[in-house]
Amino acid sequence: MIKLYVKVDENVWFGVACDEKRVFATSFGFGKASVLQSLLDGIPFDVPFQYSEEPFQFAEYVLDLVKSVYYGKEINVNVPLAMEHLSEYMQSVIRVVYLIPLGYVASYGDVAKISCGSPRAVGRVMARNPFAPVVPCHRVVCSDMSLGGYGGGLNVKLDLLKRENRGYVNKRELLVNGKKLELFPVELVLRKAPK
Repeated sequence: MIKLYVKVDENVWFGVACDEKRVFATSFGFGKASVLQSLLDGIPFDVPFQYSEEPFQFAEYVLDLVKSVYYGKEINVNVPLAMEHLSEYMQSVIRVVYLIPLGYVASYGDVAKISCGSPRAVGRVMARNPFAPVVPCHRVVCSDMSLGGYGGGLNVKLDLLKRENRGYVNKRELLVNGKKLELFPVELVLRKAPK
């Protein structure tokens, strides 16, 4: 059974929908109800779930990872994401975006090339990303390094990227599925962002 668990930390709510071994959804936000709704939107339609007020070890572990990403810290573990209920294309995009490292961004277009889709299709997947911010959809931006969109609001996306800025100046390439994914320093987005 999937359990939904939420916790507040410094006025930010963090949530996870998981069983004892796998994560079905993660979320964060500024209200308990919106985080719970986001979790519900991310879990499979036909699987029983329950809300848990009592913490349990795996949920606490995952929430620590969610908080780490939110606060701009690097996580060096593979989170066991339950994705079999998602379309193959959505899984493909999520796998690519999951690889974008802290301090870097990739464009919708470059993610689309790796995932064999269009930039707009990548944007739709990012808008429905059930694993934010563990799957860092905030690290996907327009090809001109403008922010693009973000379900939590562009100010939230910008704040996440500000916390992730490591002062990198050189772009990188990451080999994914035999194709090169171009990665750009967060600094390029921050320079272009409205002040």
